Amino acid sequence: MTSSTHPTEESERLESEDIARLAVEVASDHLGSDIALLDISEVSDFTDFFVIVTGETSRHLEAVASDVTRSLRKKKVRPLHREGTGQGGWILVDYGDVVLHVFDRETRERYALERLWSRGREIVRVQ
Repeated sequence: MTSSTHPTEESERLESEDIARLAVEVASDHLGSDIALLDISEVSDFTDFFVIVTGETSRHLEAVASDVTRSLRKKKVRPLHREGTGQGGWILVDYGDVVLHVFDRETRERYALERLWSRGREIVRVQ
């Protein structure tokens, strides 16, 4: 799984890692914190990359997820699925080869995805 599963014909085909790195950049620009990009391709059969972001409030979680989605849509990359809400403390946006997780602090600590997927390789960490 090395390229986006849903680019349109007229778009430049973005590699999965490029999509993940763009998500990191946008989340950072919108003041997401403790951002991690994990390559889990060697230990997962359902996706290649996790982008994990912490937001401060439910509104902030929604804004980060929406801004990433909007930025990727400009590159003709559309999500397969979105679930969760800022009010619930966790928003997941599934791009196939890339999965974005936007958490509040408490929920991120509870699910501890970095620990759960510790056999993956951390590519980027933005504090």
